Amino acid sequence: MPTPLPPFDLDLLRTFVTIADSGGFTRAAERLGRTQSTISLQIKRLEDGLGRRLFERTGRTLALTPEGELLLAYARRLLATAGEAMARLMEPDVGGVVRLGTPEDFATVHLPDVLWRFARAHPQVRLEVNCDFTANLLDGFSRGEYDLVLCKREPQGASGGIGVWREPLVWAATERLLDEDSGNGPVPLVLAPYPDIYRKRALEALEARGLPWRIVYTSPSLAGVQAAVRAGLGITILPKAMLAAGFHIVGEERGLPALADTEVALYRAAGALPKAAELLAEHIVRSLESPRTDAAAG
Repeated sequence: MPTPLPPFDLDLLRTFVTIADSGGFTRAAERLGRTQSTISLQIKRLEDGLGRRLFERTGRTLALTPEGELLLAYARRLLATAGEAMARLMEPDVGGVVRLGTPEDFATVHLPDVLWRFARAHPQVRLEVNCDFTANLLDGFSRGEYDLVLCKREPQGASGGIGVWREPLVWAATERLLDEDSGNGPVPLVLAPYPDIYRKRALEALEARGLPWRIVYTSPSLAGVQAAVRAGLGITILPKAMLAAGFHIVGEERGLPALADTEVALYRAAGALPKAAELLAEHIVRSLESPRTDAAAG
């Protein structure tokens, strides 16, 4: 008698991944445009079919079970493969140029695999990718220089673009600084230049706490910021997922205020986009909705 297939309905898996990445049933329902009861029923179907619990609920806390953690990795791969197959089968001959703007660090860390999969599915599409600060990207976007831009912003729901990534931010430093700096003087900062959103966040947070600060090093690139922090010159703000080896999160123990998340949103040019740009936009949203582990200077 053949072994029954697991209940790997792609819609159920997408719901499961969205819950895991957004941290709860309510947020997942908002992102998927469904009711919370529908989301709960889908997870029950998935758990019943597998005969395994995927989430543990303790009060208001939701966590993956060991079986849920195992399934999550496979679910991401299945959804990515299904999306790639659909693109190849449904739109195999799409060509043209897509002009994409993105913050440099986000492009470096989160987009390579996303763009690689899109290029595999649509080999006749040429991508023109420009990396810059969010303010500069939006200026270029308003002048019609891009079909699509990914921009960092304060979380604001669906207005003015689609939120595709939430970035938990942390203060980061290395032992070289922490061993030498007592933390009693002005906070030494390593930042990107104006108009970087992390620079704005750092200065506003310190001013609100009444902490003195001094900018000791400025670099427009993620690599430059990381090099200065690694050298022990100062403290910076980074997305938690971008902490390099040897970097440590610092915070209240040095009097530094907690930082609210930022958001990365996808903006599409007004009017009808070329088919290749439409497909890339859909691919970015679909891809970033899956590995939305926590993310990017821009």
